[in-house]
Amino acid sequence: MRFGKTIPIFAAVFLLFAAWPAHAQDPPQESSAKPASPLDDMKPKPPAKQKKDTATQNAPDQPTWDPLRAEKDLEVGQYYMKRGDVDAAIDRFQDATTAKPGYAVPFRFLAEAQEKKGLKKQAIKSYQRYLDLYPHADDGDKVRKKLEKLYKEIEKEKK
Repeated sequence: MRFGKTIPIFAAVFLLFAAWPAHAQDPPQESSAKPASPLDDMKPKPPAKQKKDTATQNAPDQPTWDPLRAEKDLEVGQYYMKRGDVDAAIDRFQDATTAKPGYAVPFRFLAEAQEKKGLKKQAIKSYQRYLDLYPHADDGDKVRKKLEKLYKEIEKEKK
């Protein structure tokens, strides 16, 4: 019976290969001058700091400069503006300015959303940043008129 002898061989080979990955995954032993004491495990450890999880901030593994993400943020922000969700649009436009800081277009959309929400001072800063980045914009005159209008509105509110 030749079949009866091959089963124990296969079992032995299986056990050999089953034990091999476990050995390969062992962390390397570091040589230290002082051996670890069994009492080390009993010492109190400081509590781990908890990080805030916010949806408006990028994940740590996301690159800060990401032009593709900036374009997507603009697209989604414009969608939110059409739906009337100005807060969500502002978040997306701000994310686009972070993802591609030298890109002027997100600042214009951000300023429009801030103006619609009534955040006049922030809108002025965003419009100004747009003009700083893109001084020869086709809509530059229109943006300058909006800036003048916002400045006048702020002056009226001060009085």
